[in-house]
Amino acid sequence: MRLAVTGSTGLVGSALVESLAADGHEVLRLLRPASRAPAGPGTAVRWNPTAGELDRAALEAADAVVHLAGASIADGRWNGRRKELLISSRVDTARHLIGELATLSQKPKAFVSASAIGIYGDRGEEILSEESVPGSDFLGRLAQAWEAEAARAEEHGIRAVMLRFGIILSPKGGALGKMLTPFKLGVGGRLGSGRQWMSWITLADTVRVIRAAIESPDLRGPVNTVAPNPVTNADFTRALAQALHRPAIFPAPAFALRLMLGEMADALLLSSQRVAPKRLENLGHRFQHPELGPALRAVLGGGE
Repeated sequence: MRLAVTGSTGLVGSALVESLAADGHEVLRLLRPASRAPAGPGTAVRWNPTAGELDRAALEAADAVVHLAGASIADGRWNGRRKELLISSRVDTARHLIGELATLSQKPKAFVSASAIGIYGDRGEEILSEESVPGSDFLGRLAQAWEAEAARAEEHGIRAVMLRFGIILSPKGGALGKMLTPFKLGVGGRLGSGRQWMSWITLADTVRVIRAAIESPDLRGPVNTVAPNPVTNADFTRALAQALHRPAIFPAPAFALRLMLGEMADALLLSSQRVAPKRLENLGHRFQHPELGPALRAVLGGGE
């Protein structure tokens, strides 16, 4: 297959490109002006969504486009300017991409877009499926706008899939990458009450879900991209400490997290999202790492 990928230099994008190239697929990396062409596999394609520029000829006859680009949610406090960047790097880029794809003489069969379980907001003990109503906080509104833009691909005959990523486990980055240092030093612990639910997935399983979204013609719309067994934050931190053979006895109080991170603390660290991968289960998808303990041992042991 011929596949185009945005965000190909990020944590998920890099792993996806390597997986696709290893299986002999042709990969086009859509790179913005500030991005250096990576040394890994794939062909660089010029893309400047801010200026409305894209090498459309390179995308002719592509089988699918995977849109993973977006400014990091966790890098910097959420002031007005940061929020504008988080929105534009997701919503505006999706709008530009789909507008360009609509002009191709041979359009891709699928547009697979990143999204996030942050769309649900803070939901306590509620078990959340793809049919659950979205939340009304900033992340909820952002993800709704993001998905609505991605869904416009259907207007042009392109199957749209919006992957609602949970916490992606990899020591190379993301939430787990940030947690490793304090836990290795023996000063890690639960966040706030520890009762909030965390819905997680390994990087390897994330790549497998993206590939399923590309290859499965019956899969469209929102898809919860999480392992089938979410855990509370207290259980997560306990399992991480065990995997690292360290204690987890230094909790971080909610008030301290809010003081340090502001609005971002509630949205990313203290909110509860108990998410079920219903659509993947209905598809018969099998997870390589369905349980947290073995998943952490595989990830931290390099066996992902």
